[in-house]
Amino acid sequence: MYAALWRALPGPLWIRVIIVIALIAVVLYGLFTWVFPWVQSFIDTQEVTVEE
Repeated sequence: MYAALWRALPGPLWIRVIIVIALIAVVLYGLFTWVFPWVQSFIDTQEVTVEE
């Protein structure tokens, strides 16, 4: 799958690397902005399994 994505990207190697870094940044931004807060709403932080 990653090889097919790499072949589909345009340009020489350095442009492909920049595009991949930008795609990773966009995915991480989306995770931290929407996915992780949404998942946190399902996790009860009052039930902690680590004791002091």
